[in-house]
Amino acid sequence: MAEIRFDGRVAVVTGAGGGLGRAYALLLAARGAKVVVNDLGGTFDGHGADSTPAQKVVDEIKADGGEAVANYDSVAEWESAQKIIQTAIDTYGRIDILINNAGILRDKSLMKMEIADYLKVIEVHLNGTYFCTKAAFPYMREQNYGRIVSTASVAGLYGNFGQTNYGAAKMGIVGLMNCVAQEGARYGILANTIVPTAGTRLTATVMPPDIVEKLKPEYVAPVVAYMCSEQFQESGKIFTAGGGYFSRAAIIEGPGVVLDITAEITPDMIAEKFDAIKSLEGGREYSSATEQTGVILSKMS
Repeated sequence: MAEIRFDGRVAVVTGAGGGLGRAYALLLAARGAKVVVNDLGGTFDGHGADSTPAQKVVDEIKADGGEAVANYDSVAEWESAQKIIQTAIDTYGRIDILINNAGILRDKSLMKMEIADYLKVIEVHLNGTYFCTKAAFPYMREQNYGRIVSTASVAGLYGNFGQTNYGAAKMGIVGLMNCVAQEGARYGILANTIVPTAGTRLTATVMPPDIVEKLKPEYVAPVVAYMCSEQFQESGKIFTAGGGYFSRAAIIEGPGVVLDITAEITPDMIAEKFDAIKSLEGGREYSSATEQTGVILSKMS
């Protein structure tokens, strides 16, 4: 198999001043991509700004013979998110790859979480992914090519105590990318979701130091790079990665039970059939909401 390369391709990586984003940017650049290294340079909980992290990664890339430019705009506002994508257009004339990676944490239990903490995490993760994707999409559509990889989390897929804001945002990103995958299909734009488990400054707040050290961001980067390549042809999928483990996650719906709607359906009938209703044995994935609705209609008939 030929080496996967990104020569002639332009990538934007948000939150690339450290951790996972830095690992993605370095790997793409090492394989020929021109990279916009975006990072606001704020604290892990979303305060302040500093140009140092993004510029440091750019310097690393250039020192290794690659091409990169720094961008310090926030993903969390539509106007500034457009500037991130515009940096790629102004500097390199196109955008082929978008990795939505920027994020913050403001962990508290539901009862203790301030409304501002909930909204800020949604703004950065979910809104930021939407804004950057929306800004990049027209350029990708015009060139009939694009790869978008957005970042979800096990906190979204499976839940995690004290992360209602983070989990909500991350599961929202899954839904967002599923829709973008359908809208981009006719234009050669593939949109997928990565669920990374890695030791970063965010996970250092919830993981023991020895585990953080073992789960290096560099262990996640190879699958993300592959998802950004021409060779990759999947769309609307969720992939997990961490510590050398790689897998695909999916939303599965069981075969279900059909009750006669010409007669009264009671809670007692639901209780009687509930074991069959909740069973996932023989379950399946659906490629779209339309497909799932079609199955319901076919079962009704």
